Formats: sequence, C-alpha cells, structure tokens
Amino acid sequence: MVSQTVTVTNPTGIHARPAATLAKVAAPFKSNIFLNTGAKKVQAKSVLNLMSAAIKCGTEIVVECDGEDEADALKAVVEAIESGLGE
Repeated sequence: MVSQTVTVTNPTGIHARPAATLAKVAAPFKSNIFLNTGAKKVQAKSVLNLMSAAIKCGTEIVVECDGEDEADALKAVVEAIESGLGE
C-alpha cells in the first residue's frame, strides 16, 4: 500500500464535475483507491462516494492505493487533484 497527502485546490472543492473527473482517472486501475479526509474514507472510483465526502477547497486528504498498479494509480490521482480536476 502506498499513500500521499495532497491538498484540494479547486475553489469549489470536489463536487459533481470534479468527482466525475477523478472517478474517470481512478477507474482504469486495478488497485483499490481511497481518499481519506480523516473524518471519512471513500472509494475514488465512485462519483457518489466522492461527493458524499463533501471535500472542500483547502482540505488535506490522504490518497491511499493498494494493489498491483498502486504506484501508477497514486501518481495519476495525485496529479489529477493537484491540477484542479479540470476546473
């Protein structure tokens, strides 16, 4: 298992559109990918789970990946979050 802490930079946090973008980035990987806010841990491949976490701008989250392609998954998800998820 690998993990990395990242800060959400989207001005509006992870709402519907960024959640869909993040789920698309995570979906191709075989690894389990989770976002942990401290209060909630959700699967990154599910738009509804991501939205239920109510992650706001400035929130520090831990991206956790576990599986055969965990390093690549971690890199892709962290880069997507740091780039603002298309916003």
